Amino acid sequence: MKTTLATACVLFGTLLGPAAVAVAHDSDTDRSHPAAFVKDSAITTKVKTKLAAEHITSLGRIHVDTDANGVVWLTGSARTQEAADKAASIARETEGVKAVHSKIKIKKDD
Repeated sequence: MKTTLATACVLFGTLLGPAAVAVAHDSDTDRSHPAAFVKDSAITTKVKTKLAAEHITSLGRIHVDTDANGVVWLTGSARTQEAADKAASIARETEGVKAVHSKIKIKKDD
């Protein structure tokens, strides 16, 4: 009986072990996974650094967030449409960025 149980456990582990590892490895798409979070943060930091280097006061208050797929989301406000477009262009040109979604609002008094 013990031999049968041990054999069944080894067989079960051999058959399902690789599938469980594959599922666990695929967790990189989960933002709570440390590797995915670091990747997202690195892209966000690169975009923010480039925006700050522009020293354009018309950029206003732009917030940057990156999802696990390398998609950058820009929110906040800019003083002109040109500034909002420039921010989106800077984000698109940043290494690691797959797409950019800009929800920047134009506020002349901001």
